Amino acid sequence: MLQRKFTIGALFIALTLPVSAQDYSDPALVGELMAFHGSQAIVDVMTTHCYETTGLDSAYKDAAANWYLRNIGYLDLADRVIVKLGGGSEAERKAAETYGGTQIMTAYNQAGDKNTFCRTFLEQVDSGGMDIDQQLPDILKRAQEISAS
Repeated sequence: MLQRKFTIGALFIALTLPVSAQDYSDPALVGELMAFHGSQAIVDVMTTHCYETTGLDSAYKDAAANWYLRNIGYLDLADRVIVKLGGGSEAERKAAETYGGTQIMTAYNQAGDKNTFCRTFLEQVDSGGMDIDQQLPDILKRAQEISAS
């Protein structure tokens, strides 16, 4: 049985920012940091969808809650750095969340075996493979450096 590894970076390749992002000191980094929120949307959307379509298996809700607890510090860090760079509008955050949710649902809809897709996704969330520090380590490092300066 073929298992597919999901990567946040692959899902965010074409993330676009509103025109106002051009005013930031580093618009590319603002977009990359917004991907942290997109990753949260990916986990939230897919764990909720799989929970509902696989017989209300509580493992999906637990996985989402545990992901959030492991990643809340990274999300807060991203928000602080985004503000420091002059960004952080609600529209930008919503765009990142919408993009993330749309991309993972597209991947789900294209999967031949939806149950396997959900189980593989659950395994990756549970194992920490979908965590921000695993999916976006270079961006995380840049955010940590900016925050420390």
